[in-house]
Amino acid sequence: MGLVMPDFGLFFWMLVSFSLLLWILKRFAWGPILKMLSDRENLIVEALKSAENAKEEMKRLQAGNEKILREAVLERERIVKEARDLKESIIRDAKHEAGVEASKVMENARASVEQERLSAISDIKDLIANFSVEIAGKILEEKLADESRQKKLVQDYIDKINLN
Repeated sequence: MGLVMPDFGLFFWMLVSFSLLLWILKRFAWGPILKMLSDRENLIVEALKSAENAKEEMKRLQAGNEKILREAVLERERIVKEARDLKESIIRDAKHEAGVEASKVMENARASVEQERLSAISDIKDLIANFSVEIAGKILEEKLADESRQKKLVQDYIDKINLN
């Protein structure tokens, strides 16, 4: 039974050495170990807080990105609408200017045709007058080939002039 029940001296020295070991561990080891554990716990808590803050920041950024995306879509739609309006305005102005230009060209063409018509009528009148004078000259030449006829015609004209 000696092994199961140690002597009082052995028991005493075991208790003293165990107490001394506990005191040394408490004094030199448990303080730094507990401090390390506390620091580790604080580090983990701070990392969790930081992760939570990062998660919240990510949510805010995502919401901001969605807002920016919506604004970009609205801006794109506004720009496209302005471009369509500008295109329609340019087309409308171009049609109007083309109509005005066509009217001017038509008016100029009408004026030119009228001018050409008047010029042609004037040329025809001149030509007819020249032909008439030539024909009259030839007729008179034939009629007045005789000198007595010439004198009689001149006398008739003089008489008519005096009468008027």
